[in-house]
Amino acid sequence: MSFDRFFRLASIPAMVLCALVHFATAVQAASISLLRDPDIEHGLTRLAAPVLTAAGLNAKRVRILLVNDSSFNAFVVDSRTIFIHYGLVLKATTPEMLQAVIAHEAAHITNGHIARRMQNLRSANNAAGLGMALAVLAAAAGAGEAAGGIAVGSQNTALRGFLAHTRAEESSADRAAADYLNRAGISPQGLVDLHQVFAGQEVLSAANQDPYMRSHPLSRDRLRAARAYVAAHGDKGQTNAEAQYWFARLQGKLSAFTRSPKWTLRRARNEPYKDVRLMREAAAHHRRNDMSKALKAIDGALAQRPGDAFYHELKGQILMENRQWSAALSAYGRAAALAPREPLILAGQGRALLAAGQPKAALAVLEKARHQDFRNQVMLRDMSLAYAKTGQRGMAALVTAERYALQGRLEDAGIHAKRAMAQLPAGSPAARRAQDVLVAYEQDQKRKKRK
Repeated sequence: MSFDRFFRLASIPAMVLCALVHFATAVQAASISLLRDPDIEHGLTRLAAPVLTAAGLNAKRVRILLVNDSSFNAFVVDSRTIFIHYGLVLKATTPEMLQAVIAHEAAHITNGHIARRMQNLRSANNAAGLGMALAVLAAAAGAGEAAGGIAVGSQNTALRGFLAHTRAEESSADRAAADYLNRAGISPQGLVDLHQVFAGQEVLSAANQDPYMRSHPLSRDRLRAARAYVAAHGDKGQTNAEAQYWFARLQGKLSAFTRSPKWTLRRARNEPYKDVRLMREAAAHHRRNDMSKALKAIDGALAQRPGDAFYHELKGQILMENRQWSAALSAYGRAAALAPREPLILAGQGRALLAAGQPKAALAVLEKARHQDFRNQVMLRDMSLAYAKTGQRGMAALVTAERYALQGRLEDAGIHAKRAMAQLPAGSPAARRAQDVLVAYEQDQKRKKRK
């Protein structure tokens, strides 16, 4: 059982800005990918909510997404998404430390640092293609006014410049983050602990520094400032049992799929939350292809929390990947009934319906998932298959075109967009979506010819 299958890895060299724009560089070689898991994203949302609210942001509109990278880093590229490397989640030692990272990134949003970056991008000579406004693709991708994406390489020079903050920005973000934490009743000591991790990074060469150090310039002065803040304003944070639980749970599930099963089973013995221990054991046994033990463990977790949609979803995955279609469909159905607005759970239910030979029902569920979250490319692939199985070849081609566009594969997107336009009714909303993708492809081709 591969890690990407279990986590529905969305290998998308795409991030949300305000329009879908395309770098001229070779982006496939070093792409950013996301780890999509409903349980982990829910845990991050629970930890982030009080911080975002204290920052004056709408906690229901700002998403926390996990990047498939083991290094310690986090960043924002627009006002509605905070990206966190999974390595940071695993290396954080307390929920307050992780919440401090979220508070710091939220401060970059509220302090207007994203607007400065966008202006820099528009004037950057080394990112000529970055200014190409393709907002139409955002609508085609189902993102509404909020988003499109940028096909970028994570090691690209222009991207590193975009993510880098000035020391002045970092200092102001630290001050704001500390205020948000105190306002939310969370200990700002987490911010001190964060800086303490990097206290010795400045003496290292850039090649040996952690990426967080390079994109978030750190200094001993900032560590002293964080300590001074706590001394001056006090620590109003209190131990939060809910935060402790969700931190343990998201770390537990993430480690269960990034560490070896042997490591997980050994460490799970010391897990203080019984349901989390059983969930971790279920993941480990599943990765060892032992369905019997995996189901026994996840059923034990469900006995502790019978109304937990995410444990039902994990059971559904275990059954799906063991080709137990009927039982998987039942588990996903229960998960979707408990969490009808969780797009990743809906995407899993749609996949189960498709596997069970019910493409029409699968399509209805997948459309709901897509409306809420356009980033999940496995869902888009399943949707294309469902359209094809129901005889809607034009729609199948359209969704395939949109999936390739989100990947930054505009040549492939153009091919399928043309195919879709040839089969869809002229002037229909679906045909206009295909036209949007085709326009993006044509503009990309013109840009390449001018080089």
